[in-house]
Amino acid sequence: MDSRPCRVMVVDDSAVARGIVTRTLEQESGIKVVASAPNGVMALKAMMNHEIDVVVLDIEMPELDGMAALPKLLAVDPDVKIIMASAASHRDADIAMKAMAIGAVDFVQKPTAGLGGAESFRSELVAKVKLHAARRASAGAGSGTRVLPSPKVAKPIAPQRTAGSRSRKIERPDIIAIGSSTGGPQALAEVLKNLAPSVHQPILVTQHMPASFTALLAEHMSRYSGRPASEACDGDVLRPDHIYIAPGGKHLLIESRAAGGAIIRLDDGPPENSCKPAVDPMLRSLARIYKNRLLAVILTGMGCDGLRGCEEVVSEGGNVLAQDQESSVVWGMPGAVAQAGFCSEILPLTEIGPAIVRIAGGVGK
Repeated sequence: MDSRPCRVMVVDDSAVARGIVTRTLEQESGIKVVASAPNGVMALKAMMNHEIDVVVLDIEMPELDGMAALPKLLAVDPDVKIIMASAASHRDADIAMKAMAIGAVDFVQKPTAGLGGAESFRSELVAKVKLHAARRASAGAGSGTRVLPSPKVAKPIAPQRTAGSRSRKIERPDIIAIGSSTGGPQALAEVLKNLAPSVHQPILVTQHMPASFTALLAEHMSRYSGRPASEACDGDVLRPDHIYIAPGGKHLLIESRAAGGAIIRLDDGPPENSCKPAVDPMLRSLARIYKNRLLAVILTGMGCDGLRGCEEVVSEGGNVLAQDQESSVVWGMPGAVAQAGFCSEILPLTEIGPAIVRIAGGVGK
């Protein structure tokens, strides 16, 4: 078996940044930086001369920037996995979101204080490089199969449409909650664009993203869905036909009002499952209020955030849909929920929107 390492190219106009990223990656077993380039022009030349699995691509560069280089790199090798390296600015965050819509698989946010002492950036970068290299290897791309360390995800089980223990009648929900992480922006766009006008329930979304990205995510989701979408604010009254995105750095909770209805509360408590915002606190607060009138949806994502929250959703009589393994970028979050037996249905991404329409329209199973 071919056990050679994942081959990475680092593209950044800063020699210091290239050096730090290169050293960070090469400290990990199973990763080798085979090329380094200061701009998109040099990156394209390197692609012609090296077999590359993953590209870490800066956005702001002279001659040919990251956004212009992205489609050209994919034209050379459509299977290469490109991770955008974004600064914390609104402009770079917007570009990274657009890049994922045209072929980038992920992003990492550069720390504002510089790369030198940013351990969270380093660990995120390594995890995402390993994850996407493993995806390329499992798809059989390249000249051989590589064995490399990969992040811990749920043990795969055979995808299924219905989990027998949860195949009871589904009540029409009063609210819909969606949790997602790695690969989530693309998955959310697919789900939300397939919602029919008959779905009027408020939709709450927790996507693992930093603060500079979540407001932009709301803008993008509004365009895809044709519905008003906004970053959630403390004290917002839940309205029908509206999508609320948990802001980066805050947990999104719901509080019932004595006069009826519910309002949003943003919580600045500690991270859960190493995430903030996290899916679990959102689902817990919703389950306690809406009980069997809650529909939770768990999309692609690394780790197991959402598992404990879905357990509470089910215990209160609510229902859970999960994305299947084949259509997920990483089957960590939905896989954990599926394995635990909490799902009413485990579906391909393209069928989740129609399933929400069916369930939210009051048609039981």
